[in-house]
Amino acid sequence: MDAQGRGRADNIDPADQWVLNPNTGEYELRLSPSAAQPPVPGPRRPSAPGDGGAAGGRARRQGGENRQPSRARGTEVPAPRAARRRGAEPEAPQGRRASRRPAKKTSRAKKALLWTGGSMAFVLVAVTAAGYLYIKHLNDNITSVSDDGASTGGFRKDEAINILLIGTDKRTGKGNEGYGDAGSAGHADTTILLHVSKDRSNATALSIPRDLIVDIPDCPTQQEDGTQKVIPGATGVRFNTSLGQDDRTPSCTMRTVTELTGIKPDDFMVADFNAVKTLTEAVDGVEVCLAKDIDDPDSHLKLPKGNHKISGEQALAFVRTRHSVGLGGDLSRIQLQQQFLGALMRKLKGNATLTSPTKMVKLAEAGTKALTVDDKLDDINRLKDLGLELGKLNPKNLTFTTLPVKDNPADGTVHKTVIVDQALAPQVFQAIQNDVSFTDVKKKEKAAKDAQAARLKGTQAPASEVRVRVLNGGAQAGSAQAVLGWLQNGQGVTKSENGGNAPEKLAKTTLEYAHDQAAQARRLAAIMGLSGAALKPGESVTNAQGLPAMTLTLGEDFKGAGISLTPPTKAPKVDKSTADKVKCAS
Repeated sequence: MDAQGRGRADNIDPADQWVLNPNTGEYELRLSPSAAQPPVPGPRRPSAPGDGGAAGGRARRQGGENRQPSRARGTEVPAPRAARRRGAEPEAPQGRRASRRPAKKTSRAKKALLWTGGSMAFVLVAVTAAGYLYIKHLNDNITSVSDDGASTGGFRKDEAINILLIGTDKRTGKGNEGYGDAGSAGHADTTILLHVSKDRSNATALSIPRDLIVDIPDCPTQQEDGTQKVIPGATGVRFNTSLGQDDRTPSCTMRTVTELTGIKPDDFMVADFNAVKTLTEAVDGVEVCLAKDIDDPDSHLKLPKGNHKISGEQALAFVRTRHSVGLGGDLSRIQLQQQFLGALMRKLKGNATLTSPTKMVKLAEAGTKALTVDDKLDDINRLKDLGLELGKLNPKNLTFTTLPVKDNPADGTVHKTVIVDQALAPQVFQAIQNDVSFTDVKKKEKAAKDAQAARLKGTQAPASEVRVRVLNGGAQAGSAQAVLGWLQNGQGVTKSENGGNAPEKLAKTTLEYAHDQAAQARRLAAIMGLSGAALKPGESVTNAQGLPAMTLTLGEDFKGAGISLTPPTKAPKVDKSTADKVKCAS
């Protein structure tokens, strides 16, 4: 039976096309006349010339051939098998069912059970075939570009996730030519670094202002012919020029974010104007709130004060509005965009969306057509896996915040650009790097953290009694020797030695010690600024004098001798909002 050809026309449930034949007492397939379908198999008979094969009248669909018309609903189903049961001479075996045995009389209950099993098998085959074709179709929808080595190589299920979301103002797509700037290559008009914690209990969406003054690094970029071209960097320019300008691709925006924050994204997604329109239409609109009337001639948004359901062109106008809210600049528009994304997430997580097959299909179509992704996400199954990871997040634990900035003094009295707030921004970056939540999340491994903190409590041995072997496990070359000199000459840890390179690289610096070396470990942790998480109870090693010593391995997080390695335990206080609450734009 052709899973694609039968029982699928006009959204008809295949189970509804199996009917009870009163002459035989069995369920048989009766197809709808609304679509061209193969006829119900008739009695087997020898093939006649022109019958189209040994199957005795079964039409096969080949290339552009037309199917035979289906039997009209209500036409009596032939009952040759009943005749055979009444003692008729059995026909000569024909086709694939030649070995079928005469049916034994079966109870109605058993017949129903057999029909149910057979019907389920039929449906499963049909769904599997359709699912494969639909997945292939969605794969063909996906547009991807190379990450040019700027990413981590793609997100991993057992690690924290960092996705770079980029909204471009390129005017491609139906209906977007009226927004002006039609010939532009586009910019990184809206950029959000989405950090999802390792345990998926919380996430932070960090907006990066488009008018932020940054340094753009040199960007090796794959060309259409497969060759690589290095696009020269630029200093003291707007962040939004990291995409589109001078042929820069999303991988260049990714490199710029890494330079700016110290956080290397796992993947990127780029959305154009059409993405906002089609995604909101796919979920039947999102709810937003305005604290005042808005009539913005530039974005074409005209809405009165209060709550509104927006989609399509109106949703696009909402996220583009800036002159009519706040101070009329990009920072005010970011607040609108964060409100919109929170509303979209609430709608995506809502039962009305998750339980609607129609909406889910629309979302799959809209998402795969509207987004451009890096080549590590160029597969619908990979996108599905990412969606499942993000789906574990509760909207109330998704925090929206903006990179802390200050007015650029170089602008004079008219402020057009901003610069990084060096007092606050590094704390935000460090909090994200160390997977620290910006919301109060109950689901935390409190016991484990308490145990780590307890390692720092207790007596500390004198620095002169600390014996430690220093290894380089990912820090800059020469770091082990630099730390050794600092410990011996400046901190009084004279019983220390350089152990060379560690057998493997570590992301974070660790101090391993035996149980009877805990007091030494606490002293060295205080000197080095190590957190309780860095202390690893284990075994001692034998130093050059044949005495037991601890092992200090400098990881990739090591910044230099005398620089504390204790990460923040709380996120800094910044302006923020969460995705579960509606905040009216003003």
